Amino acid sequence: MLTINEFLTFEHDLEHDSEHDLAHKRDFSPPKIYTANGDISKRWYVYFSYRDPKTNRLKRQKNIYGNANTYKTKEDRLALLTRYRRRLLKLLQLGFNPYSDNTEIYKTKFLNGPSKKPSQKPTTYNEAQIKDQNIIPKANTKPNIKPNTDNSKSKNESTEEVGMSLSEAFSYSLKLKENQIGARSLKDYEYTTKALLKWIDKNCPNVKTINQLDKKVASNFLNSVLITTSSRTRNNYRLNISSLCQELENNDIIQSNPIKKIKPLRSVPKRNKSYTSAEHKKIFEYLKKEDPLLLLYIKFISYNFLRPVEVCRLQIKDINIEDQTLQFKAKNSPLKTKLIPQKIINELPDLTKLDPEFYLFTPIKIGGEWTTSENNKTNYFSKRYKTVVKEHFKLDKDQTLYSFRHTFISVLYHALLKDSSPFAAKSKLMEITGHTTMSALEKYLRGIDAKLPEDYSDLL
Repeated sequence: MLTINEFLTFEHDLEHDSEHDLAHKRDFSPPKIYTANGDISKRWYVYFSYRDPKTNRLKRQKNIYGNANTYKTKEDRLALLTRYRRRLLKLLQLGFNPYSDNTEIYKTKFLNGPSKKPSQKPTTYNEAQIKDQNIIPKANTKPNIKPNTDNSKSKNESTEEVGMSLSEAFSYSLKLKENQIGARSLKDYEYTTKALLKWIDKNCPNVKTINQLDKKVASNFLNSVLITTSSRTRNNYRLNISSLCQELENNDIIQSNPIKKIKPLRSVPKRNKSYTSAEHKKIFEYLKKEDPLLLLYIKFISYNFLRPVEVCRLQIKDINIEDQTLQFKAKNSPLKTKLIPQKIINELPDLTKLDPEFYLFTPIKIGGEWTTSENNKTNYFSKRYKTVVKEHFKLDKDQTLYSFRHTFISVLYHALLKDSSPFAAKSKLMEITGHTTMSALEKYLRGIDAKLPEDYSDLL
């Protein structure tokens, strides 16, 4: 006797391995995958229930493991179990029964192929034949089945039970992303996922599984984000959801990424407004007395052309006074090295007696422990700058800490242009700012309006 388990784990491709409409009453429950919450030290399997012929109730059947637990990665294990689940569903739909011998069904369906009877034309009689031969036509024995007019409901109910749930699918995708992106990006992905699930639960309660997340549902969610925020925020949500769905497509959880079909909207990028020469000199003089620690923090942004978050990442061990260099994790690079200008070294205290693991900047001093997230650190200095400087000088809302980076790159570029050609000036500037290509630097300089022409009054 061949069991359903043996059929299932055969390396035999079941043609048309798809999931059909299951809205009618079944003798089995839709097969599901147990992943032990992503723990590969435990056994994963496919499970389902089948109607017991004695009790006429659905009864849990033996777990189906196959070779899945010989794989050591989540991706490979889930990919194989997904195949098992689809095959099992197909077998159950074909009539396979765990309580009986399925050999004949297997031979009919897969070895000999489905039996084909020659098509016969139905016999017809005219009225004369009926009267002469006393032929009584057979009554139509086909039951009068009332058509299901609520097709959408049937479709939703069937799809609802097939595939991974939305929360399970996104949790799995986030697990895969965990070691591919930074902690801050992961937080953004988690926030976007929570917002999507909350919106679906409120506005599309019938959408329960990841297979039901289509272009229409996703578009409606993104439109709701656009109405309450901006096109830029909407595009960021779209990008995050698309990235997570792409992981699911790559791992055969869904057939295709529905977000690919949704186009990004045109948005005006937010720009940090640069400071004038008079403004930044006035701010520096003011901070010498009011907040020297904040001033040094700003000088690392201004003279080393670092982003605020990159300054917050610096630890004592990253500063090499002897070689006059610092190392840091950049936006698009795991580790970068930059020269420290002498202007900064002159203002640094003696770092040799400090713990190498200490952070360079803390709220109260140079060099100390600061156990909080990078996001909290950058927010702290932004709020401190707003309180100490922006409110005092009544600065524009777009003049931020990041604006000092733009300001001093412009200052340096114009200084280099005095003694060299534009190309030579940009080549030297690339070494200092850390831009990887000339085109990237030129785009950046255009964005901050650093490339201004000479006075053309004589041409007018």
